[in-house]
Amino acid sequence: MPLLTVDDPLPPRLRRVLVAGCAGAGKSTVAAALGVRLGLPHHELDALRHGPGWALRPEFVPDVAAFAATERWVTEWQGGEVRALLLRRADLVVWLDLPRRRVFTQLLRRTVHRRLRRVELWNGNVEPSLFTVFSDPEHILRWAWVSYARNRRRMQALSGEAGAPPVVRLRSRRQVRQWIAALPS
Repeated sequence: MPLLTVDDPLPPRLRRVLVAGCAGAGKSTVAAALGVRLGLPHHELDALRHGPGWALRPEFVPDVAAFAATERWVTEWQGGEVRALLLRRADLVVWLDLPRRRVFTQLLRRTVHRRLRRVELWNGNVEPSLFTVFSDPEHILRWAWVSYARNRRRMQALSGEAGAPPVVRLRSRRQVRQWIAALPS
């Protein structure tokens, strides 16, 4: 399926939508907004994935399989263990293909805010010390930087796959806002 632009027609019924992008691109925020706009339940994958102490919840894959089997949902397209399962059920993939500088700037701002305010994320977890960016290869800031190009390759490959759902590529925050506003409510 070729990449769609903001002006291309969408599938007639949007019942199961994935929001893709690298870490920090705004997947959860956009998925929540789409849920409201389209009247779809939003399932936040990070909330299902992370148990106390950032441990992977053993129920993660069964929980995702349970909601993926339903007829209506919107969620983020992440988590290698569930990516194929979600894709098989999706009607549409929304790709947040924002410039790396933009993503990294907003992720840095969000991470610092969450850490300084000790914002609880999921199951009691908070952002680790900002200094762990130097010692933890999976720190969200390092992860976003390293995975940016890999994510773009994955999305470009998906857009050329036969049988894949249509992919709408949004390249700026402005495009995201305009596209969501133009959707039927």
